[in-house]
Amino acid sequence: MNENAIVPPLAGFKDRRTGLLVFGILEIILGCLLALMVPLMVLGQLLAGQLPGAEPTPLRMLLPAVLMYVGMAAAFIWLGIGSVRCRRWARALLLIISWMWLVGGIAGTLAVGFILPQMFSGGMPGTPPGTPAMPAAARAVLTVIMLGFCAVFYVILPAVLVFFYRSPHVKATCEARDPVPRWTDACPLPVLAVSLILGLGAAMMPLMIVIYRCVIPCFGTYLNGAPAAVALLVLLVAYAYAARATYQLKVAGWWIAVLGFGVSVLSAAVTFARVGLLPMYELMDVPKAQIDMMRQMGFLNSPWLWVLILACWLPFWGFVVYTKKFFRR
Repeated sequence: MNENAIVPPLAGFKDRRTGLLVFGILEIILGCLLALMVPLMVLGQLLAGQLPGAEPTPLRMLLPAVLMYVGMAAAFIWLGIGSVRCRRWARALLLIISWMWLVGGIAGTLAVGFILPQMFSGGMPGTPPGTPAMPAAARAVLTVIMLGFCAVFYVILPAVLVFFYRSPHVKATCEARDPVPRWTDACPLPVLAVSLILGLGAAMMPLMIVIYRCVIPCFGTYLNGAPAAVALLVLLVAYAYAARATYQLKVAGWWIAVLGFGVSVLSAAVTFARVGLLPMYELMDVPKAQIDMMRQMGFLNSPWLWVLILACWLPFWGFVVYTKKFFRR
């Protein structure tokens, strides 16, 4: 189809090409800002390591954050271009990402609202013992600022994207201007979302092995070394297979997703409730200065932490269960 050809008036729905253009440009700008975060983050860590008494962060600990920002930057630039060109695959993926962003943002904002009061009550991280507590008014102002930031960038912004890309007029516009079926049309969008999450989970396993020293929670304790490496390799193969199987609407992939996500979250919750998070970071060889800072944050040892984890993950697991209706026997 010639992109420069004159498209006849669209019947039965409103042409949203202008909106797709505007949102696509905004997503390209967002991708560029995310790419800019990579050198700024590395530079900040290098400068922090030069401070007197500071312990430099190992480069391997920075790699996951660098890969995350690079991946998100590339994704938003690529999808932004697809939105500008009214591609149906771009709309589908942007709708999935926006929903995940919104749900994760709501959970994250609630977590921040839970964590901040406990963190302030235990003293600001990095301050020497005996430092006077922050005044109540200052704590309130800082809490409002941080919650407002989370609300804008992790709730309102993705909610706007969801509202736009879920519109039937936007869907019809993309289908009219990109009439060729794409790979995102092979399965329902909820199933495609599960498949992408499984694929992302499989891609994260090598990072767990190489960077995080093969540490995984296992129902009240932490596995590390060779047993954890074997378990992570098994998960990698299982998630990679399940990603493809769910995309092909095979029920075996759905079962792996339901059992894999359910057991993993339950295992993590039991382990965090029993032994806490700090032993995991110690096994990962996180610098002592950072562990001391984490220890100063009282919420890491709070018995409510595992409740918060379950509250954030149960809706996601319920969504995976919901997708069962799309699979054939």
